[in-house]
Amino acid sequence: MKHSLLIAPQFYVTAPQPCPYLSNRVERKLFTGLNNLNGKTLNNTLSNEGFRRSQNVLYRPACVGCSSCISARVRVHDFIPTKSQKRTLRRNSKLIRGSHTASATDEQFDLFTQYLKNRHADGGMAEMSIIEFSAMIEETPVDTRVIEYYFINKNGRHELKSASLTDVLENGLSMVYSFFDPLLAMHSPGKFMILDHINIAREMNLDYLYLGYWVPGSPKMDYKSQYSALELFLDGKWCPIDDISSVPIDKLKGFNKTILEQVSELPLPSKY
Repeated sequence: MKHSLLIAPQFYVTAPQPCPYLSNRVERKLFTGLNNLNGKTLNNTLSNEGFRRSQNVLYRPACVGCSSCISARVRVHDFIPTKSQKRTLRRNSKLIRGSHTASATDEQFDLFTQYLKNRHADGGMAEMSIIEFSAMIEETPVDTRVIEYYFINKNGRHELKSASLTDVLENGLSMVYSFFDPLLAMHSPGKFMILDHINIAREMNLDYLYLGYWVPGSPKMDYKSQYSALELFLDGKWCPIDDISSVPIDKLKGFNKTILEQVSELPLPSKY
């Protein structure tokens, strides 16, 4: 008889490389792999420890001398939209939401390519092939959905305008990656998707929407600090933030613990 035994997750550290968010900084990541046996449980546990998922890997920044990448989430039941956010919802009210299994389509890839060319032409994903795109969408050992938003054109056909790859956690939704039609930038489709995901989480009676990393000083990541009922993962715990200006950014000097110490303090699932 053969028995499948769960093996405790192994953690690794990437080699130092240029930071994509802050100039003259170097990044490295602490990461571990996911599989079909441990995927859901480990994703739920480590998302609460500031980790993010990319395909079958969970990672968290572990940079020397810098801890500016701060995991952010919104308490969806306490969230109150601002006047500006209400206008964003109204501007996008004609969009139709659809939720699908994590499978890639040509229409998604075309929209994704347009988005990268316009918004992130110099980024590491700019040359992604359709095979790599399909892997990003479909290689997931956890509960993942693609949330799509459409317009109906004059011919009655659905036109894809934005999409988000979204994980369903036991206590919330996690927006893994979002993209949209750059021609609709004036309607703030990225912000709209966040606001609509807050509504989806409420509909599912979940507590949080995980936004990924807020990076103070990075203009392209600043939008994540603009939501009420925000919590940031600081010093190993989630902290409610009423005033984003109160965050002690000048004290974010990096991790003062070794990688071994960081890993040993992670609350891994009890089955390990």
